[in-house]
Amino acid sequence: MYSDTLFEKEAHLAIVELDMFDELILVLIIVGSILVNFSCQQTEDEYINKLRLESLVWATYVNYSVILFSILFIHGFSFLWVTTFNLFTILLFFMIRFHWVLYRVSKTA
Repeated sequence: MYSDTLFEKEAHLAIVELDMFDELILVLIIVGSILVNFSCQQTEDEYINKLRLESLVWATYVNYSVILFSILFIHGFSFLWVTTFNLFTILLFFMIRFHWVLYRVSKTA
């Protein structure tokens, strides 16, 4: 749809030759993370839903804390890397916390 490279002119609704490997990997990581994070557990009940919601809220807080920290203390080209990594952090934080809490609950039960 749109291409803007450093040493070439902009292209609107034009065919652009590029390597789709990066885009494919990003799509697979995001779709895979969503499938892992939101797939049903063997015993899906209200408590699991409560843990899932709490983990999602916690992951959102942590994710935006990372964004705020990045805005205040990271500048230049490194900020681009942080924002690119930040595409996955909310899914990653949610996955880690939800499965950690699930493990901790199953260990105490």
